[in-house]
Amino acid sequence: MPFLGQDWRSPGQSWVKTADGWTRFLDEKSGGYVGDISSFCKKDDHNKENLFNSLNYDVAAKKRRKDLLNNKAKIQYFHQEKWIYVHKGSTKERHGYCTLGEAFNRLDFSSAILDSRRFNYVVRLLELIAKSQLTSLSGIAQKNYMNILEKVVQKVLEDQQNIRLIRELLQTLYTSLCTLVQRVGKSVLVGNINMWVHRMESILHWQQQLNNIQITRPAFKGTTFTDLPLCLQLNIMQRLSDGRDLVSLGQVAPDLQVLSEDRLLWKKLCQYHFTDRQIRKRLILSDKGQLDWKKMYFKLIRCYPRKEQYGDTLQLCRHCHILSWKGTDHPCTANNPETCSTSLSPQDFINLFRF
Repeated sequence: MPFLGQDWRSPGQSWVKTADGWTRFLDEKSGGYVGDISSFCKKDDHNKENLFNSLNYDVAAKKRRKDLLNNKAKIQYFHQEKWIYVHKGSTKERHGYCTLGEAFNRLDFSSAILDSRRFNYVVRLLELIAKSQLTSLSGIAQKNYMNILEKVVQKVLEDQQNIRLIRELLQTLYTSLCTLVQRVGKSVLVGNINMWVHRMESILHWQQQLNNIQITRPAFKGTTFTDLPLCLQLNIMQRLSDGRDLVSLGQVAPDLQVLSEDRLLWKKLCQYHFTDRQIRKRLILSDKGQLDWKKMYFKLIRCYPRKEQYGDTLQLCRHCHILSWKGTDHPCTANNPETCSTSLSPQDFINLFRF
């Protein structure tokens, strides 16, 4: 630009782009005009205004054409109430577009945790962010993250459910913060170090509260789980997707302990989470020469990720690139909107914002 080395915002000066380049002229209060275009400006101020409007229009038109040409290489995100329209461009085009922190702020996760179908999804997303994406969040997004986490903890304290899930989340976050705080001189966290120390103290306080929870037995005199026929008990236990829940259930009563050791139960659990190839690599035989499916399960979860399942997930419309919760309508222009939606796991959601 021609104003390099001087303050182009100084009073009385303006710049106009002509065929010969940028030319400076002075307004009437500064006492005259400078450059070859001075006569043009004296005769017709209206033409000068049209020149500026034309310049602004050309810039906007070029940007629209550029966005249109790059439409195949980007996904656009725009927020409106319960859905978000995503824009994912190249590194040079990231300014002004949605990042992980911005999307995290725009999607209403505070309300999502109140829905039991979405609770596990949000908790898993919080855990993934705590593991590797915490430093990619802006200061506002990090504050929002901690506020949502506090609401999650309060919900668990009130409902006395999903305690182990939140314990693991808090431990993961605390471990990550310990590592990041030690690297404070490398500007990996946004904000004052004392603020993060205070947040770590809050995490320890939440962990202590979870450890002090006393599960109260409901005053219910009707039919209990142990009163059901054994086939029904076993049928219900087969719907548990976490082996640790089976172990905990087996500690309730001696009869349940016997059911929780059922080989078929652990075999189905292994086959649900892992492929046949993964299972064949981790075969373990019992003393009786049979496959020990229970030991194989706990060995497999240390080597491979378990299959994730959620009652409700975020969905991405491939046609109009709208990101929304399942069941939330968005203005899709496709002929068959149902065929355009793709369910996103928490990891898929994070991968959308990796450039």
